[in-house]
Amino acid sequence: MNAAILHRLWKEPVRLSGVSETLLIPLWARAVETRRTDAIIRDPIALEIFENLDYDFSRFDGAWMTQTGIAVRTKILDAGTEIFIRRHPRAVVINLGAGLSTRFSRLDNGSIHWVEVDLPDVIALRRLFFRETRRYRCVAGSVTEPGTLDALEAGRLPVLIIAEGLFMYFAEEEVRAIFERLCKRFPGAEMLLEMLAPCALGLGKYDPCLSRIAGGRLEFRWALSDCRALESWGCGLKVLRESNVLEHHRERWGWLNFFPAQAMAVLGNRIVHLNIARQ
Repeated sequence: MNAAILHRLWKEPVRLSGVSETLLIPLWARAVETRRTDAIIRDPIALEIFENLDYDFSRFDGAWMTQTGIAVRTKILDAGTEIFIRRHPRAVVINLGAGLSTRFSRLDNGSIHWVEVDLPDVIALRRLFFRETRRYRCVAGSVTEPGTLDALEAGRLPVLIIAEGLFMYFAEEEVRAIFERLCKRFPGAEMLLEMLAPCALGLGKYDPCLSRIAGGRLEFRWALSDCRALESWGCGLKVLRESNVLEHHRERWGWLNFFPAQAMAVLGNRIVHLNIARQ
């Protein structure tokens, strides 16, 4: 594992605000999952970081649907990324809104290049725990700023772009602008993104996790009922497949299994696999 975790001698205080604080939700979810005997995913590095942060994670206790959903989406995204890496052993993976993701540590094949992109305060926190290398680096900047994406280089290597727990916090015009820049910058790339459940739009104040961070001021701002609407945006996007988190590991979804299929399609976040057309 080239992006080796840097061991701490003390608990690191968390000084994040606004949308940056959301990274603590998936970190908590993966750490909690790792402790389970019936874990969907195992993420010992997330657990180690979780145990070395001075933060009151108990505020998320009881948010079992969020926790399960993150575990499932992690497994789906890991599988999709692993398939891409098997097809393209020498590729570039660009992880937008990386937070404290540990995916590179799980999937590194010894030859891929990996770029973690997030806001400066998030990257500063990442660098307390992860060591950058020739093949693994971090880029500090907002994905809504053109200069951040323009600074990313892949040469002629195949590219996979991951956007997990990211676009839901932006307005649609911001998401469209990001896609336009990605399509111009990385023609022929593939993309794995998380699409928010449409029923969650505008309901951040009721979310058991989001409502308990950043002063409860954050909101879910973007989702599409039909992911194929992305193909009409005019920037060369093609939906290859999508996967609803509620269709996986049904043994963990409890009473949600009693909902009809039509309701499940609206209630569950989806992982969407896209292709960007070559120009």
